[in-house]
Amino acid sequence: QVQLVESGGGLVQPGGSLRLSCAASGFTLAYYAIGWFRQAPGKEREGVSYISGLDGSTYYEDSVKGRFTISRDNAKNTVYLQMNSLKPEDTAAYYCATDSLTKVVAGVADYWGQGTQVTVSS
Repeated sequence: QVQLVESGGGLVQPGGSLRLSCAASGFTLAYYAIGWFRQAPGKEREGVSYISGLDGSTYYEDSVKGRFTISRDNAKNTVYLQMNSLKPEDTAAYYCATDSLTKVVAGVADYWGQGTQVTVSS
């Protein structure tokens, strides 16, 4: 059974950092793409970052480039999202998802985690 479990969210001041984790079970994460998405209240879900299962190539949404870093630890079957220089506009529920890269990028992955809340506020 494929399962994704996010953790690491919380309340942080502007300029602070958080590291989100997406622990996978029931499949070998290294073979699939993983994406991080976020959804703020009243807004549509948006893709934040993706990492390919084939070659580990990465993608970042423009607003997080230079601040967020996605990485994968195959031994732990876990993907991370290191978030630095956080801004209030980063406040959202963050979700990870897995499937083929095409489906992850399109936001129609079959497998999603339950989400973790990130709140950036002073």
